[in-house]
Amino acid sequence: MTTDLNNVEQPIASTSYIPPTKYILSKAHLAAFQRSKSHQDIIDFVDDLNDHVVGKKLTEAGEGSERTKPILGILESVLEIAKSTPPVDNKLSRFGNPAFKTFYDKVGEASSKLHSRINGLPAEAIPELEVYFKESWGNKQRVDYGSGMEFNFLCWLLCLTKLGVFTKDDYEFLVLGVFWRYIDVMRYLQSTYWLEPAGSHGVWGLDDYHFLPFLWGAGQLKDHKHLRPKAIHDQEILEAFTKDYMYLSCISFINSIKTASLRWHSPMLDDISAVKTWSKVNEGMKKMYKAEVLGKLPVMQHALFGSILPFPTPDQDPELKKTLEEEANDLPQPDEHGHIHVKGETGWTMDCCGIPVPSAFAAAQDGATPHGGTPTYTARSGIKPIPFD
Repeated sequence: MTTDLNNVEQPIASTSYIPPTKYILSKAHLAAFQRSKSHQDIIDFVDDLNDHVVGKKLTEAGEGSERTKPILGILESVLEIAKSTPPVDNKLSRFGNPAFKTFYDKVGEASSKLHSRINGLPAEAIPELEVYFKESWGNKQRVDYGSGMEFNFLCWLLCLTKLGVFTKDDYEFLVLGVFWRYIDVMRYLQSTYWLEPAGSHGVWGLDDYHFLPFLWGAGQLKDHKHLRPKAIHDQEILEAFTKDYMYLSCISFINSIKTASLRWHSPMLDDISAVKTWSKVNEGMKKMYKAEVLGKLPVMQHALFGSILPFPTPDQDPELKKTLEEEANDLPQPDEHGHIHVKGETGWTMDCCGIPVPSAFAAAQDGATPHGGTPTYTARSGIKPIPFD
């Protein structure tokens, strides 16, 4: 049973809106978040959206409602900002292009006006929503992108839902129309500005940048009568169904910029393909998102909380209060990049900043004309497959 987000009590006074900020500085804070109502609301939102796309195709998304059309318009405006901010000549570097910082600032400058287009959105709430929106496109300082930024876009949609901008009638289109268009725009940004994967391991072998298209993509296929997870290895099936299903589209995209087999560059996806049913894949993705995104300090230390998605205070969470009192002088402090580093952890989870990794797009065009003209997600002009290294 999931929470009906349309019945969530909404902030009504202008003074109740709070620009989101970071709260998670330690494992104790992370544990408090996992016990919180905000955590449950996020889980419920992901599950509700998933339930609404089971058996639905991308090509059947339609045009959306009067509530969602302004959101598509905002995404188009972000894309236009990117197109008007071309990458600078940076051929000596295979890492993030500095022009992304200019793009990021332009989005920030346009943000308030863009939000004013949203039907039924209280003007007083815009400063709170803007923070999630601006952080959805990547990190300005590091010129990278990962599941944490994708999470901010999810929070932006959730906050709009909590404020009554959307109803459950919009949930199918929020995934198949709005979110998928966001992925299109992000692929453009990733290929244009060569955004580095946030952290040095991508999203655990799924994709260098994204997680949710695989979760909801498996949801789309959950009850499919014929397609099975192993179909990702059949090129003819991919060509026939990529336009309909997010999961298969993501596989095709990965294949288009990397050579060798999924076993080498995306071992997790290869392992998942051996699962018998999409239903099991879908449930596994939900558990993985909860554990590996919402449950990992290197990701969630960057999570933002305000009044719409609040973080529990020590008075509201006695266990947090007790732990903080015991560890008052032991809390880790953010470094110059705003990152915290956890002592004693092993594996990639120590590596919140990551070892700088050039994007696949940069590697694909190494030695070619910088940026290959105007790369796009759909046409992928100038993008060539690369060997795994």
